[in-house]
Amino acid sequence: MSKNKIAKFKLPTAYTVLLILMIVIALITQFVPAVKNIQLADLVMAPINGMIGVRDVELHQSVNDAMSSGGIYEALDILHQAEGPMIDVWNQGQLGGAIDVALFVIIVGGFLGVVAKTGALEAGIGALVTKLKGKEILLIPVLMFIFSLGGTTYGMAEETLAFYALITVTMIKAGFDPLVGTAIIMVGAGVGVLGSTINPFATGAAVSAAEAVGTTINQGTVIAIGTTLWLTTLGISIWYVMRYAKKVHHNRGNSLLSTAELEAADKAFAVDNEEIVVLTAKRAITLGIFIFSFLIMMMGVIPWNDFGITLFDNTAWLNGSPLGWWWFPELTIWFFLMAVAAGLIYRLSEKELVESFITGASEMVGVALIIGISRGISFMMVNSGLDLYILEQAATALEGVSGAVFANMSYIIYIGLTFLIPSTSGLASVSIPIFAPLAERLGIAPEIIIGSFLAGSGIVNIVTPTFGVVMGGLAISKVEYGSWLKFVSKLLVLLFIASIIVLTIVSFILG
Repeated sequence: MSKNKIAKFKLPTAYTVLLILMIVIALITQFVPAVKNIQLADLVMAPINGMIGVRDVELHQSVNDAMSSGGIYEALDILHQAEGPMIDVWNQGQLGGAIDVALFVIIVGGFLGVVAKTGALEAGIGALVTKLKGKEILLIPVLMFIFSLGGTTYGMAEETLAFYALITVTMIKAGFDPLVGTAIIMVGAGVGVLGSTINPFATGAAVSAAEAVGTTINQGTVIAIGTTLWLTTLGISIWYVMRYAKKVHHNRGNSLLSTAELEAADKAFAVDNEEIVVLTAKRAITLGIFIFSFLIMMMGVIPWNDFGITLFDNTAWLNGSPLGWWWFPELTIWFFLMAVAAGLIYRLSEKELVESFITGASEMVGVALIIGISRGISFMMVNSGLDLYILEQAATALEGVSGAVFANMSYIIYIGLTFLIPSTSGLASVSIPIFAPLAERLGIAPEIIIGSFLAGSGIVNIVTPTFGVVMGGLAISKVEYGSWLKFVSKLLVLLFIASIIVLTIVSFILG
């Protein structure tokens, strides 16, 4: 009887997992000294704060100043003395909530709905699969490398949400299952961020935070460490995903997904539709618009000026921001315009265009809600100071250790910290000013701590439910969180071991 119960056990939905995490964090703050207790009202409002929360800029600056001058406990005192939380729906200041990401996802859904209505996407995928007949497996290393390149260069993360539906349906049509499509994007971009080289949101933020407290960083060394981590973990990940893909290719009995998940994916991506959609000239042009839309999206978010490229400085005529300065507001309006363009080019009627857009957008509402709730968990930790308290305990644990031990202990600590602060730039800004000087004081190259930060935050953001991209991507692909854990757990062990080896070798080389 107990066996049957165990066999029938399933992880709850993403919403329930996130809400349970909120309750657990609120309870923890009641028992941890120095942190500000999460009240019932804070817990109740957390999902709303996650969606539309605004950061109190003055309080945020006061906390940062206190950390620099007096340490974490002085910063916690500032939080305690504040009249309200740092992030709340009533604060005057800087938007911190996920409403911009959520709206982006919804509009991308509308864009995909219009393109799907034209049949261009289905025809294009069908033509690609036919051309690759017998060589479908080659899509995996090529696509994973492309996504990892985005991760290592500009921290491609939230932007990947636009690709999940496309890659998932492509993989299903090619004879694989939704897990393969999910892994291509999530693991591909994830190991890219894990091995960030010139990513301004990871390496850039970390180097800047270290230099702000007087620690000199050799950026060439940081890039070398990031490149080694990137290529090592990418090679392992491609092998792992291809190995699984070969097992499930045209044999769904080997899939780790449940029958219900497979059926949900088939229904969502119209896999059971036996009608052959021909790639006509009109559909080919629409498909070109589709590809062009994503190409401009990637060009829009790459920080060209950071690389000394000024070619796009005069491209602000469309939405007020030049390519390289786009973020979610600009990306959102871009995909809205491209949805209209695709519908007009295919000559959809006004009613068909509007209805297909609304249908596509409605399918992403659940994903948008998940992203907001995930952000709310992070804000609870920020408002209570739990993230700062844990950071102080972690720094204390590293006092007096050797280079190799420091590298690997800090890596493990960063794995824990990333569950609390999934944002790479946010984690770098609060932790590197503490850990980098500590490394110098111990006679250890401070570049090592940046390597540990990259590896630790990177590996966690492939799996943590507090990161909206993970839960959002899984929701789009119709993969349950429990199934993702089952698939990715062995890979995470391999990536963990590989990172430990790389960091140990680096610590010996840098002395």
